[in-house]
Amino acid sequence: MHLFALGLPSGQEWFWIFVVVFLLFGAKRLPELARGLGRALGEFHRAREEFEREIHRTVTPPPPGAVPQNESLGDSPKDSSHGPQQG
Repeated sequence: MHLFALGLPSGQEWFWIFVVVFLLFGAKRLPELARGLGRALGEFHRAREEFEREIHRTVTPPPPGAVPQNESLGDSPKDSSHGPQQG
């Protein structure tokens, strides 16, 4: 006995799912639904890849001698002795 809740639907179950969707939405709306589903899956895939890259970048230590992203090579902290004195 195959139950829908225990795994992916098999061939006959997919057929009945398609029939119900066809009856609910009609032939004219199916291409629109498929296009929207494809766009949503593509966006999900891009977001998942971006998330994985960010996690990998965060977890992986930078190579020795690498400059952190929030600091640039030309910036240095301002020394208070080289500016105009107030007071």
